[in-house]
Amino acid sequence: MGRLPEGMGGLAKGLAIIEAFSSRRTRLTVTEAAQSSGTSRASARRCLLTLTELGYLEFDGKYFRPQPRLLALGAGYSGTRALPQIAQPFLKAALDQIHESISLAVLDGESALFVARSEAERLVTTGISVGTRIDLYCSATGRVLLAAWPDDRIADYLERTEITARTKHSLVRKSALRDAVRQARSAGYAFTDQELEIGLRSIAVPVFDARGSTVAAMSASASSARVSIAQMVKSFEPVLRMGAYGLGRAL
Repeated sequence: MGRLPEGMGGLAKGLAIIEAFSSRRTRLTVTEAAQSSGTSRASARRCLLTLTELGYLEFDGKYFRPQPRLLALGAGYSGTRALPQIAQPFLKAALDQIHESISLAVLDGESALFVARSEAERLVTTGISVGTRIDLYCSATGRVLLAAWPDDRIADYLERTEITARTKHSLVRKSALRDAVRQARSAGYAFTDQELEIGLRSIAVPVFDARGSTVAAMSASASSARVSIAQMVKSFEPVLRMGAYGLGRAL
């Protein structure tokens, strides 16, 4: 790689590493990234760690993998369809079946970032909108995203996080939160019952990519006066699961 003026060599190395990922190469070690981008191992490692810190990649101790935030880079190219655009028909289809608001969120650092939503026509709304961030521990969406992490990463996250009760129903004991995440992993869905807001219940399912990795969470929320948790699990969960499956295939 030739020497570039005005200090842009670092940017060029980072872009070369991003370009090393493809549909056939969805994970890279430091050595592989260095070889693919034509940089030294030390430079490749610095670039990979920087991209991970910024939320563009994740690192499991050996491999670096792209995260949904990379879609924001591609969305600037004319003709590219970003995740929210791809997801919207699936959210609308779920809304038409259960007549409650449907949302899509992705992992952004240690928060759930809502990137798409199909809103039911209600006099009272939940306050969730595109761009809203919610702590992972206190929402159904967040717990589904946490469930994709290995146990040691979950334990580290809970150890470092200050747990705040949003309502009198909020789970605040870290052991209880850990159990809720494990239950979400086992069941394939998570729910919260008035933990974020009195009178609000939510249920969420993971969206998997072709490798079986969780890339997003699709959720539904409803008034506790209209829908019980049992009804959500029986009626909402299958609709969300079908929508998440379709979105995963579309991605």
